[in-house]
Amino acid sequence: MARPDKAATVTELSEQFRSSEAAVLTEYRGLSVAALKELRRSLGDDASYAVTKNTLTKIAAQDAGVEGLDDLLVGPTAIAFITGDVAGVAKGLRDFARANPALVIKGGVMEGRFLDADQVKKLADLESREVLLAKLAGGMQATLQQAVSLLAAPLAQAARGFGALQTAAEADPSLIAGAGEEQNPVEAAPAAETDAAPAADPDAAAAADTDAADAAQDK
Repeated sequence: MARPDKAATVTELSEQFRSSEAAVLTEYRGLSVAALKELRRSLGDDASYAVTKNTLTKIAAQDAGVEGLDDLLVGPTAIAFITGDVAGVAKGLRDFARANPALVIKGGVMEGRFLDADQVKKLADLESREVLLAKLAGGMQATLQQAVSLLAAPLAQAARGFGALQTAAEADPSLIAGAGEEQNPVEAAPAAETDAAPAADPDAAAAADTDAADAAQDK
């Protein structure tokens, strides 16, 4: 491979290490071309699977800041760069390796952390992203239903209370008679009745005094 081609390959591999959710290294010795095509097809759009040269892969990994892969880069190596469902791709590789023992999972890296072969296989036991999203959606729906029930219960109780009050009022209007009318807390006291005699006429009193004086002079 010419030097410019090698440099381009290293650049491409470095970018794939940086942009991938995870990368799984495998040994494909003994797999036919048809089997490799079937493997790539089984991984779908969640991963790209490519045969790489160990020396270039080491340089690319170092350039991308990925550590721990040097011991795995021995013998024929192909890498699955995972950009989608990590658990789904790990399961696809594991199942394909069971049916095709020539495929050997060496290990890998995820989020900058090294994974050995057993850890990669454990990823395959995780639930897929679709299953997790379905469970999350189901949990959210259940929570929303609970919230609706909690809100609806008081409203239903209030509605039943108003309905009962309306029924009772129709049977006995006095239950709500005068409702809303403002009443004066202080009522006017009735006028006090009195037996007092009317006041004497001053002119009559003066005339009586005059008559008494005249009578005294005549004596």
